[in-house]
Amino acid sequence: MKARVTVTLKSGILDPQGKAIEGALKSLGVDGVASVRQGKVFDIELAGGDKAKAEAVLKEAADKLLANTVIENYRVEVLS
Repeated sequence: MKARVTVTLKSGILDPQGKAIEGALKSLGVDGVASVRQGKVFDIELAGGDKAKAEAVLKEAADKLLANTVIENYRVEVLS
């Protein structure tokens, strides 16, 4: 079973890396960029076929390791 955990900074948290990317895009002549927020994506393969159990396991992994829940949000998607 394949899944994806997407981790992003909570709104209101400063994102210096996003600002640096925004500046670089503008300096490269990429028009229309209003702002950039960066995050992390984890593509994970799990054994088994129980979608509910997979979601629970991934939420636990995100809470314990993949995300700093003080400053980050995460989204779990079971893809197949």
